[in-house]
Amino acid sequence: MPRSVNHVASRARRKKILKLTRGNFGARKNVWTVAKNTWEKGLTYAFRDRRNKKRNFRALWIQRINAAARLEGMSYSKLMGGLHKAGIEINRKVLADLAMNHPEAFKAVVAKAK
Repeated sequence: MPRSVNHVASRARRKKILKLTRGNFGARKNVWTVAKNTWEKGLTYAFRDRRNKKRNFRALWIQRINAAARLEGMSYSKLMGGLHKAGIEINRKVLADLAMNHPEAFKAVVAKAK
C-alpha cells in the first residue's frame, strides 16, 4: 500500500510561515528551514521585548519626572519620598505626563510633596 502524506496540510503550513517572513533579506524569506528559524527566533525576541518595553518606559518616566522635579529644586528620590509620606498615590506614568504636558499641575504635586 502506498504511503499517504497530507501534502495539502504540510504545504499550507510552510506557506503560512513563508508569508510571515516576507520582507526578510536573502534566504530568510524563501528557504523553508532558514525562514522557519528566523520566524521562531523573531517570536523569542517578541516575547523578551514585550517585557523590556515596560522596563524602558518606566526608565523614561523616571527621567522625565527627575528633570521636571529638578526644575522645581527637588531630586527625584526626594519627590517620591515626599509623595509617599504625604499619602499621595500617583503612578510614574501619570506623573511623567503631568511633568511634560501640564507643568502647573506638576508644580502643585511637588508643593504637596514638600
